[in-house]
Amino acid sequence: MTEKPYNPLDTKNLGASVAEALLERTVRPLGGLPAFNGAGLYAIYYTGEFPAYQRIAERNRDEQFGWPIYVGKAVPPGARKALASPTTGRWLHKRLGEHAETIAQAENLELEDFYCRYLVVEDIWIPLGESLLIAAFSPIWNRLVDGFGNHDPGGGRYNGMRPRWHVLHPGIGWANKCQPRPETSELIASEIESYLRFTPVPSAHPRLLARE
Repeated sequence: MTEKPYNPLDTKNLGASVAEALLERTVRPLGGLPAFNGAGLYAIYYTGEFPAYQRIAERNRDEQFGWPIYVGKAVPPGARKALASPTTGRWLHKRLGEHAETIAQAENLELEDFYCRYLVVEDIWIPLGESLLIAAFSPIWNRLVDGFGNHDPGGGRYNGMRPRWHVLHPGIGWANKCQPRPETSELIASEIESYLRFTPVPSAHPRLLARE
Protein backbone atom coordinates (compact mmCIF):
# COMPACT_ATOMS: atom_id res chain seq x y z
CA MET A 1 0.00 0.00 0.00
CA THR A 2 1.34 3.40 -0.99
CA GLU A 3 0.43 6.37 1.17
CA LYS A 4 -0.59 9.46 -0.74
CA PRO A 5 1.89 12.22 0.13
CA TYR A 6 0.48 15.27 1.84
CA ASN A 7 0.49 18.33 -0.40
CA PRO A 8 -0.08 21.56 1.52
CA LEU A 9 -0.86 23.35 -1.75
CA ASP A 10 -3.56 20.90 -2.79
CA THR A 11 -6.85 22.74 -3.38
CA LYS A 12 -8.66 20.86 -0.60
CA ASN A 13 -5.91 21.53 1.89
CA LEU A 14 -5.91 25.22 1.06
CA GLY A 15 -9.69 25.25 1.57
CA ALA A 16 -9.23 23.44 4.88
CA SER A 17 -6.79 26.08 6.08
CA VAL A 18 -9.48 28.70 5.44
CA ALA A 19 -12.07 26.66 7.37
CA GLU A 20 -9.64 26.23 10.26
CA ALA A 21 -8.95 29.96 10.33
CA LEU A 22 -12.67 30.64 10.70
CA LEU A 23 -12.98 28.17 13.59
CA GLU A 24 -10.17 29.97 15.41
CA ARG A 25 -11.99 33.31 15.28
CA THR A 26 -13.60 34.86 18.35
CA VAL A 27 -17.29 34.07 18.78
CA ARG A 28 -19.48 37.19 18.85
CA PRO A 29 -23.20 37.84 19.41
CA LEU A 30 -24.95 37.89 16.03
CA GLY A 31 -26.89 41.04 16.88
CA GLY A 32 -25.19 44.42 16.73
CA LEU A 33 -21.93 43.49 15.04
CA PRO A 34 -19.63 46.47 14.46
CA ALA A 35 -19.27 47.49 10.83
CA PHE A 36 -16.35 46.05 8.86
CA ASN A 37 -15.37 45.64 5.22
CA GLY A 38 -14.82 42.46 3.25
CA ALA A 39 -16.33 39.30 1.85
CA GLY A 40 -15.92 35.90 3.44
CA LEU A 41 -17.26 33.00 5.48
CA TYR A 42 -19.30 32.72 8.65
CA ALA A 43 -20.79 30.18 11.04
CA ILE A 44 -23.88 30.83 13.18
CA TYR A 45 -24.42 29.10 16.54
CA TYR A 46 -27.64 28.60 18.52
CA THR A 47 -27.85 28.34 22.33
CA GLY A 48 -31.57 28.82 23.01
CA GLU A 49 -34.54 26.70 24.08
CA PHE A 50 -36.32 25.86 20.82
CA PRO A 51 -37.15 22.17 21.46
CA ALA A 52 -36.09 20.72 18.11
CA TYR A 53 -32.61 22.25 18.36
CA GLN A 54 -31.66 21.14 21.85
CA ARG A 55 -28.96 18.69 20.81
CA ILE A 56 -27.26 21.51 18.90
CA ALA A 57 -27.79 24.09 21.64
CA GLU A 58 -26.25 21.83 24.27
CA ARG A 59 -23.09 21.58 22.18
CA ASN A 60 -22.85 25.38 21.97
CA ARG A 61 -23.61 26.41 25.55
CA ASP A 62 -20.98 27.21 28.17
CA GLU A 63 -18.90 28.83 25.43
CA GLN A 64 -18.27 25.53 23.65
CA PHE A 65 -19.63 26.68 20.27
CA GLY A 66 -18.98 23.32 18.66
CA TRP A 67 -21.93 22.81 16.31
CA PRO A 68 -23.03 25.56 13.90
CA ILE A 69 -26.70 25.68 13.02
CA TYR A 70 -25.82 27.41 9.73
CA VAL A 71 -22.73 28.05 7.64
CA GLY A 72 -22.68 30.58 4.84
CA LYS A 73 -20.69 32.93 2.68
CA ALA A 74 -20.89 36.48 1.38
CA VAL A 75 -19.33 37.17 -2.02
CA PRO A 76 -19.56 40.56 -3.73
CA PRO A 77 -21.48 40.83 -7.00
CA GLY A 78 -19.09 40.44 -9.91
CA ALA A 79 -16.57 38.42 -7.89
CA ARG A 80 -16.57 35.53 -10.39
CA LYS A 81 -15.54 37.91 -13.16
CA ALA A 82 -13.07 39.79 -10.97
CA LEU A 83 -15.24 42.90 -11.25
CA ALA A 84 -15.39 43.63 -7.54
CA SER A 85 -12.85 43.79 -4.75
CA PRO A 86 -13.62 41.58 -1.72
CA THR A 87 -12.19 44.21 0.64
CA THR A 88 -13.95 47.43 -0.34
CA GLY A 89 -17.58 46.61 0.47
CA ARG A 90 -19.29 45.47 3.66
CA TRP A 91 -20.52 42.25 2.05
CA LEU A 92 -20.00 39.95 5.02
CA HIS A 93 -21.27 42.46 7.56
CA LYS A 94 -24.38 43.08 5.47
CA ARG A 95 -25.13 39.37 5.13
CA LEU A 96 -24.83 38.75 8.87
CA GLY A 97 -27.03 41.77 9.50
CA GLU A 98 -29.70 40.34 7.19
CA HIS A 99 -29.61 37.08 9.12
CA ALA A 100 -29.93 38.91 12.43
CA GLU A 101 -32.96 40.80 11.11
CA THR A 102 -34.61 37.59 9.91
CA ILE A 103 -34.12 35.89 13.27
CA ALA A 104 -35.37 38.96 15.16
CA GLN A 105 -38.61 38.87 13.16
CA ALA A 106 -39.26 35.17 13.75
CA GLU A 107 -42.01 34.58 16.30
CA ASN A 108 -40.33 31.67 18.11
CA LEU A 109 -36.62 32.62 18.10
CA GLU A 110 -34.65 35.13 20.16
CA LEU A 111 -31.75 36.98 18.59
CA GLU A 112 -29.76 36.96 21.82
CA ASP A 113 -29.53 33.15 21.54
CA PHE A 114 -27.43 33.40 18.36
CA TYR A 115 -23.70 33.88 18.00
CA CYS A 116 -21.32 33.83 15.07
CA ARG A 117 -17.77 33.49 13.86
CA TYR A 118 -16.76 35.27 10.67
CA LEU A 119 -13.65 35.54 8.55
CA VAL A 120 -12.81 37.97 5.75
CA VAL A 121 -11.32 35.90 2.92
CA GLU A 122 -10.11 36.46 -0.63
CA ASP A 123 -13.10 35.41 -2.72
CA ILE A 124 -11.31 32.58 -4.57
CA TRP A 125 -11.11 30.54 -1.33
CA ILE A 126 -14.60 31.21 0.01
CA PRO A 127 -16.52 28.33 -1.72
CA LEU A 128 -13.85 25.79 -0.72
CA GLY A 129 -13.97 26.77 2.92
CA GLU A 130 -17.76 26.80 2.98
CA SER A 131 -18.10 23.33 1.45
CA LEU A 132 -15.64 21.81 3.94
CA LEU A 133 -17.38 23.41 6.92
CA ILE A 134 -20.77 22.11 5.77
CA ALA A 135 -19.30 18.64 5.27
CA ALA A 136 -17.68 18.71 8.72
CA PHE A 137 -20.67 19.97 10.73
CA SER A 138 -23.82 19.15 8.70
CA PRO A 139 -25.55 22.36 9.90
CA ILE A 140 -29.27 21.72 10.17
CA TRP A 141 -30.26 24.93 8.36
CA ASN A 142 -28.00 23.92 5.46
CA ARG A 143 -28.93 20.25 5.32
CA LEU A 144 -32.57 19.85 6.29
CA VAL A 145 -34.38 23.16 6.83
CA ASP A 146 -34.04 25.22 3.68
CA GLY A 147 -34.83 28.89 3.27
CA PHE A 148 -33.04 30.71 6.09
CA GLY A 149 -30.84 32.67 3.72
CA ASN A 150 -33.53 33.39 1.13
CA HIS A 151 -34.42 36.92 0.11
CA ASP A 152 -37.85 38.33 -0.67
CA PRO A 153 -38.45 37.31 -4.32
CA GLY A 154 -40.47 40.52 -4.79
CA GLY A 155 -42.34 41.60 -7.87
CA GLY A 156 -45.33 39.42 -7.10
CA ARG A 157 -43.23 36.25 -7.54
CA TYR A 158 -44.77 34.34 -4.68
CA ASN A 159 -46.02 31.29 -6.59
CA GLY A 160 -43.42 29.01 -5.04
CA MET A 161 -43.98 27.12 -1.81
CA ARG A 162 -43.04 28.73 1.48
CA PRO A 163 -39.53 27.59 2.50
CA ARG A 164 -39.40 25.03 5.31
CA TRP A 165 -37.48 27.42 7.57
CA HIS A 166 -40.32 29.92 7.37
CA VAL A 167 -42.94 27.26 8.10
CA LEU A 168 -41.05 26.35 11.26
CA HIS A 169 -40.26 29.97 12.19
CA PRO A 170 -43.14 32.20 11.04
CA GLY A 171 -43.14 35.96 11.28
CA ILE A 172 -41.30 37.15 8.17
CA GLY A 173 -43.76 39.08 6.02
CA TRP A 174 -42.69 38.09 2.51
CA ALA A 175 -42.73 34.36 3.35
CA ASN A 176 -46.41 34.61 4.30
CA LYS A 177 -47.16 35.58 0.70
CA CYS A 178 -45.71 32.33 -0.63
CA GLN A 179 -47.87 29.29 -1.24
CA PRO A 180 -48.52 26.89 1.66
CA ARG A 181 -46.55 23.68 1.67
CA PRO A 182 -47.79 20.24 2.76
CA GLU A 183 -45.47 19.92 5.78
CA THR A 184 -46.59 21.40 9.08
CA SER A 185 -44.20 23.00 11.54
CA GLU A 186 -44.76 20.01 13.84
CA LEU A 187 -43.72 17.58 11.12
CA ILE A 188 -40.59 19.56 10.27
CA ALA A 189 -39.64 19.77 13.96
CA SER A 190 -40.09 16.00 14.26
CA GLU A 191 -37.83 15.46 11.24
CA ILE A 192 -35.17 17.66 12.81
CA GLU A 193 -35.26 15.76 16.09
CA SER A 194 -34.98 12.42 14.25
CA TYR A 195 -32.13 13.72 12.09
CA LEU A 196 -30.18 15.00 15.08
CA ARG A 197 -30.85 11.84 17.08
CA PHE A 198 -28.97 9.80 14.49
CA THR A 199 -26.35 12.40 13.57
CA PRO A 200 -23.11 12.05 15.54
CA VAL A 201 -21.99 15.14 17.39
CA PRO A 202 -19.50 16.66 14.97
CA SER A 203 -15.88 16.09 15.74
CA ALA A 204 -14.47 16.00 12.21
CA HIS A 205 -11.79 18.55 11.53
CA PRO A 206 -11.84 20.31 8.16
CA ARG A 207 -8.26 19.23 7.41
CA LEU A 208 -9.13 15.57 8.09
CA LEU A 209 -12.04 15.85 5.66
CA ALA A 210 -9.75 17.39 3.09
CA ARG A 211 -7.45 14.38 3.22
CA GLU A 212 -10.18 11.80 2.67
